[in-house]
Amino acid sequence: MSTHHQFQKFLLGLIDSFYPLFRKLIPLQTYRYAACGGGNAVLNFLIFAVTENFVVKKQVVHIFPNIAISSHIFSFLLAFSITFPIGFYLNTFVVFDGSYLQKRVQLFRYFLIVGVCIFLNYIFMKLFVDGLDWYPTPSYIFTFVLVTLFSYFSQRNFSFKKKL
Repeated sequence: MSTHHQFQKFLLGLIDSFYPLFRKLIPLQTYRYAACGGGNAVLNFLIFAVTENFVVKKQVVHIFPNIAISSHIFSFLLAFSITFPIGFYLNTFVVFDGSYLQKRVQLFRYFLIVGVCIFLNYIFMKLFVDGLDWYPTPSYIFTFVLVTLFSYFSQRNFSFKKKL
């Protein structure tokens, strides 16, 4: 058995071991999405908060001499760059296994949806932090909830579609 299959089996065993607590409330796929997405979200929040508060210390980040971005957008981009591949792996092999689509099609569609999610994250963060003057971390959490709802339904019905 390959390392990939061992890891997949381990993750499914670990995640599914807690499913009996939620069996009466939600279907298995929704539970797996919540568990995987929740774990990835916690990682995302940690990366964002540590980067925003301790790495860039809420200061504008100068990428090149004439290119600068706000600390909260930089923190979002860093967190995203780490959690994107983790999220794709979890969605492909744990949550939405059994899709008839080829992996390259899944990745392309996943990337499209994530692109829309990046755009939504950017717009919401600019609105909440820069427009409404909310604190960055709570703004990011609220943004994450809105974007996650969009992402779940899009990924389930587009990126990892199953035949009916």
